[in-house]
Amino acid sequence: MPLTVDEYRIGQLYMISKHSCEQSGGGEGVEVMRNEADMHPQHGQGQLTEKRIYLSSKLPAWARAFAPRFFYVTEKAWNFYPYTITEYSVSFLPKFSIRIETRFENNNGDNDNVFGDTPTPPENVSFLDILSDPIPERHYKESEDPSRWMSSKTGRGPLEKGWRDDHKPIMCSYKRVQCSFEVYGFQTKTEDFIHKSIQDILLVGHRQAVTWIDEWHGLSLDEVREYEQTIQEKTNSKVKSNPCNTGPPAASRPVFSRSISVTDECSLKKMGVTTVDMSESPLPHSRLHSTPE
Repeated sequence: MPLTVDEYRIGQLYMISKHSCEQSGGGEGVEVMRNEADMHPQHGQGQLTEKRIYLSSKLPAWARAFAPRFFYVTEKAWNFYPYTITEYSVSFLPKFSIRIETRFENNNGDNDNVFGDTPTPPENVSFLDILSDPIPERHYKESEDPSRWMSSKTGRGPLEKGWRDDHKPIMCSYKRVQCSFEVYGFQTKTEDFIHKSIQDILLVGHRQAVTWIDEWHGLSLDEVREYEQTIQEKTNSKVKSNPCNTGPPAASRPVFSRSISVTDECSLKKMGVTTVDMSESPLPHSRLHSTPE
């Protein structure tokens, strides 16, 4: 991205809050459960955020076939900037999990061992470019196109082909993604869907952080945290509203005594899926090391 790591600390908080609010409404979207200071024994002082993401209508048809009508994804994020950890779980899939480690550096993505342990094999590394990599057509906005963007505050933009080689400033968001889905018959399709979804989210989110720079540049950390709190309250209200926004907000979400689970062997057999014992056969981790500069 054509930003510094210090700038992106503000831009990221602003972008996530605004994007979540834009994508929420009618009972779906992002509900913030808690956002508080947290002390980690290894990484020190940070911020813990827990969210529930309701997205039933956004699932592909093959996933809606076995997902209950109402469910949510839980996101827990520990922000020890410039290092973060994000974990995802699904309310009706106890054997499903995603873990994303992120580190931000002031370079163009040329650090082969940014996490300081075992380098990711080259064949498992994806380089993402906010200028040249495509995003889903439904997410495209001309005002968020880096090739058309111009910042009046910083004088940056538009980006041109080859910008990663000589643009100053420049930073990279390195991500290591590990996904585990222990349900035989759906593993490959689910992991492919997850990786494609993560790439789309990264591209759209980082394009927005850059092209919205005139909205957040110059804000202090305290000011963007205040903005974050205000937008979170608005976003939570939108998530709890009814689908048509014509009535009062829902007091609470319906409680179900039981929902279908694809980890239930009987349910899987009814769907024509043969189960196997995977307790002694751990899945290899899938990794996506993405650099949306």
